[in-house]
Amino acid sequence: MHRSMGEYSQALSFHKKTLEHREKFLPSNHPDLAQSFNNIGLVHHNMGQYSDALSFHQKALEIREKALPSNHSDVAQSYNNIGSAYHSMGQYSEALLCYRKALEIREEILAPNHLDLANSYNNIGGVLDDQGEYSNALLFYNKALEIHRKTLPSNPCSIAISYNNIGEAYRGLEKYSEALEFHQKALEIREKNLRENHSELAQSYNNIGLVYHKMGQNSEALIFHQRALEIREKTLTPNHSDLANSYNNIASVFDDQREYSKALSLYNKALEIYKKTLPPNHSSFAISWNNIASVYYNIGKYSDALASFECALGIWQRSLPAEHPYIQTARNNIELVKKNYYK
Repeated sequence: MHRSMGEYSQALSFHKKTLEHREKFLPSNHPDLAQSFNNIGLVHHNMGQYSDALSFHQKALEIREKALPSNHSDVAQSYNNIGSAYHSMGQYSEALLCYRKALEIREEILAPNHLDLANSYNNIGGVLDDQGEYSNALLFYNKALEIHRKTLPSNPCSIAISYNNIGEAYRGLEKYSEALEFHQKALEIREKNLRENHSELAQSYNNIGLVYHKMGQNSEALIFHQRALEIREKTLTPNHSDLANSYNNIASVFDDQREYSKALSLYNKALEIYKKTLPPNHSSFAISWNNIASVYYNIGKYSDALASFECALGIWQRSLPAEHPYIQTARNNIELVKKNYYK
């Protein structure tokens, strides 16, 4: 209950007390212990503490693989949650492997329209999306949407997740009117069904802001990004990566509006959070360096711009497939700076 309400510290305390009690009275491979490890992992994930989440989910999986049949739904749940931790840490190959293991079990044991299947399709789509495989991501998102439509009206927020994800794939494909349409559908459902400071509302505001920015509508983009930030500052820990994402997105609008000092301040604020919470090869670092480089370029600090663009390229080359569009963009940016720097 605490976790679903966003009261993560209370939830963590509750689950740790439950674990302590169970460890006193249960054998080391009891499934209830695995459930406690799983619950603690979920809270850490919600708090943005992804390496801690991974550790607890791996403990849960270790017990479940010993105590339960190999195709048990709880084993699938553990693979799914481990995949989610890897995904949030930017380790996409590992995430995809775990998500596919979860899907394999779920397709074997669940009815074709079970919501856990939709969850797996959405998760796999999310990794493909982050790897720049937007068309493939869209295929998985639409599979999830098909299931969610069949289970309505009992799960309106589930269909909002699918709408949100489809909107993101369309944004990646640069189909901005379609992206905006799906994000607005998701927002409409969420505003009707969620409390006013819910993280999924912030997600919708954030993503609509991203689309407006891509469409060149900076005033609208700023309004939606600031709504997302307002929720995130109220509900998240100060070092949560979603807060950093909001700072980055607002800074990007300021950058386009040529308010470079404001942009640079927020980009650096985001970078400091990423340094505390994410692995060094996470794609978000590259986005930060790329953004900072853009400001340096715009204010004529070509040496700083070149160094920052090269940082971004190095991270993207280590964390993304070779054909990802971000890598080519970074190379193009480096060439552009060199032309000005070596005039």
